[in-house]
Amino acid sequence: MDKQLIPNVSVDSVVFGFDSVHLNVLLIGRNILYKKTVQRDWKLPGDLIRWDEDLDTASKRILKELTGLQNIYMNQLKAFGSLDRLIRRPQDMSWLISIDHPERRVITIPYYSLINLSKNGQINLDLTTNAHWVHVDDVSHLPLAFDHQEILVFALETLRNELRTKPLAFELLPSKFPLSQLQKIYEVIFEVSLDKRNFRKKISNLNYIVALNEKEAGVSHRPAKLFMFSKDIYHRLKTENFDFTI
Repeated sequence: MDKQLIPNVSVDSVVFGFDSVHLNVLLIGRNILYKKTVQRDWKLPGDLIRWDEDLDTASKRILKELTGLQNIYMNQLKAFGSLDRLIRRPQDMSWLISIDHPERRVITIPYYSLINLSKNGQINLDLTTNAHWVHVDDVSHLPLAFDHQEILVFALETLRNELRTKPLAFELLPSKFPLSQLQKIYEVIFEVSLDKRNFRKKISNLNYIVALNEKEAGVSHRPAKLFMFSKDIYHRLKTENFDFTI
């Protein structure tokens, strides 16, 4: 094992990618030699941290090394340190030994982020060979390493809570957007179908979503009215909490 690494502390990354149709998560594919056969499974991007770096620095370095992604906002979740998290599946321990990591106890601190796969020109999306976007709905059918299914479930729950209480959805939208795009974000991430009339009625009560005197351009359907999220109004309304319960 590299002497620069701390053998019992790691970071993992749960990177959600919204592509206007699906919510995806970034996974690393592994080929494991176990009982003389090669098995294919998946894991979240993650690795041990170094002695000379803090958790935030480690999360950025590891994500770039394993996936190619960089310069994206990562939000820390909670520590996962179950006694058996590395040995729930015998093939996981076999893989750890194969990479010269015989430790049976590692505490991991996962981070999560949400990016828009359809418009992020500022983000490097040239993924490394083993990194793949997988629909969140399909992950439950895949063999995931260690306790990564548990981490993913917790991250998704945290993401949904954040969307209810913070204006996170607007980070996925262009500066001007039709309400149908905003509604689609909530429908995809919460896996629900929302009534258009009720959704727009709720939007009308939020002063920081401002109607513009503009409509969509260059679309094949009837152009929809455009709106914008005003950060100034949102921050000025100190007494108004963001509440988007659906």
